[in-house]
Order: sequence, then structure tokens, then C-alpha cells
Amino acid sequence: MPYFESPVDGTRLHFVDYGPATGQVIVFVNSAYFGTEMWEYQMLPLAAEGYRCVGLDRRGHGRSDDVWGGFDLDTLADDVDGLLRHLDLSGVTLVGHSIGTAEVVRCLTRHGVERVARVALVAGMAPGAVRSADHPEGIDPGVVEAGNEVFRRDRAAFFVDGARSFFALDLPGNELSPAYVQSMINRCHGATARGGAALGDLAATLNVAPELAKLDLPALVVHGTHDTSAPLDLTGRRAAELLPDGTLKVYENAGHGLFATHAEQLLADLREFTARD
Repeated sequence: MPYFESPVDGTRLHFVDYGPATGQVIVFVNSAYFGTEMWEYQMLPLAAEGYRCVGLDRRGHGRSDDVWGGFDLDTLADDVDGLLRHLDLSGVTLVGHSIGTAEVVRCLTRHGVERVARVALVAGMAPGAVRSADHPEGIDPGVVEAGNEVFRRDRAAFFVDGARSFFALDLPGNELSPAYVQSMINRCHGATARGGAALGDLAATLNVAPELAKLDLPALVVHGTHDTSAPLDLTGRRAAELLPDGTLKVYENAGHGLFATHAEQLLADLREFTARD
């Protein structure tokens, strides 16, 4: 199983590396709670087509080390950059989902874009959904903190109760089998209680709006109309407006889990985006 050590503190981090070593590189950064398996409907077809698809299990997630520290955004971003350097990747399309989009943004503003050709923000939390001085329309921080308290009290119920809205299962076109949904609920427990709670606290204060404006590279923003975790107007639409070269694609009826409900559409959009000069 491939691992590398975090450049920050030596935490052992697991990654996958699919497809030919000479293929065009796409690096995937996961949502909270999930490991690289969340991207199966994108990584596997793309790797079969000749792309090199690389994915990282965040610290405290999947098969990476269970650690107490390092869940601040700088360290998480340094872990992503550490993977790019460990594999000596270049010309990368860097794809993030949910809180992973903030890690992607911080990685690029902290370490530069020399290795990265383009970036895709999928159902992103970036630039941040919570109310702040420069984002008065945002969600009341108290609401997010209350949700984090529910997570700390009973994360098993938190995952089960949130699954329908996560995948927007009550809306047309979002047909997933009960078995698949249950498997993803189970996979959420691949993240440690510490890791999940720490990312919830990070989301409650997240604000990378000034950094988005500095990303001078092609950027694709993909977002669902019914994303309750990261509402479109507070996150995806703002991100596209802030990015110097941002393109917004809105998926009708999609929720936060559009990587599954709209798997083929996302696959096609990523394929088209990686071909962009």
C-alpha cells in the first residue's frame, strides 16, 4: 500500500495512484469523512482512459494515520503539496470536494501553482459559507457550531440523518440504491471522531475569499442547486465570481453528494476541463 510522510510532522498518509504513470495527472482531494473511495465514479473511468488519477486520504481519514493534530488549514494544505512533491507531479488538474476545496485553495496560495495547471472546485465549501465581516450574508456561525455539537454527541446518527439531504434523494434524478447510501454512511466512520470534529470546527471559521482572487489559473466550479451543506449562492457562485478565470457549472437538483448522483455529468465536465489549454 503506498504511503508518504507529511512534510509537516511525519504523519503517515495513504494515497492511491491509478492509471499509467505517463498519463495526464488529476489529483483528487476528498470531502470530510471520506477517503479516496468517494471518487470511484470519476477516478476509475478516467484512469481506464489513460489519465493518471491520484487521491489522498487526509490525516485521520481512510487508511492514513490517526493523529490528534494537524487539522488546521495550513497543515492540511501542506500535506496535499507534500503528495505533489513526493510523486514529482506536474501539469496537474487539482480537484477538491467540499472542505477539500479549501485545502486546494490554500495549497496553491501557500505553495504556488508551478505544479498545477488548473483547479476544479466541486460542491465546495470555499470561500466559506459562514457569516464574516466581508460576507454578512453568510450562515450564522452559531448554526454551524450547533451542528458540530450534534456531531460530537452522536456522529453515527449525524451521518444517518444527513444522508438524504447530502445526496438530495428526494429530488428527481438522484436515484441511488439504499445499499450504496448505506455504504457511504459506513465509510464516513473511516474518519476518526477527532478528525471529523476538527474539520467541523474548521468549517465554522472558513474564509478563503481573498485567496481565491489570487488564483490566476483556469478554474472550474461545479455546484448543485440543492446543496444544503454548502449553499450555492454562499459558496459556489461566490467562488466563481472571485476567481480571475472561473467557470461555473450548476447541476439542477444536485446536492452535496453530486459526485454520485451526477457522476456521469461530473466525469464529462472533468474530462472536458482537463483538455483546456
